[in-house]
Amino acid sequence: MQTQAVPAQLLRLPAVIDRTGLSRTSIYRHEAAGTFPRRVKLGKHASAWLAADVDRWIAQRVAASRAQKEVA
Repeated sequence: MQTQAVPAQLLRLPAVIDRTGLSRTSIYRHEAAGTFPRRVKLGKHASAWLAADVDRWIAQRVAASRAQKEVA
């Protein structure tokens, strides 16, 4: 029995801003520093982020924040 792959959901910049609460500049700065998921080029002038990557990043930030509170 074959399983069907679930198509990846792509998020354009406004959706990433809404989802993370970060500004456009912060998103690009974190991406350049390697602390935020990389964009996927869709065309010459279009790019997006994988929703699963952004959600994973959010979960990691929440976990790191909660771990810091437990240590303090």
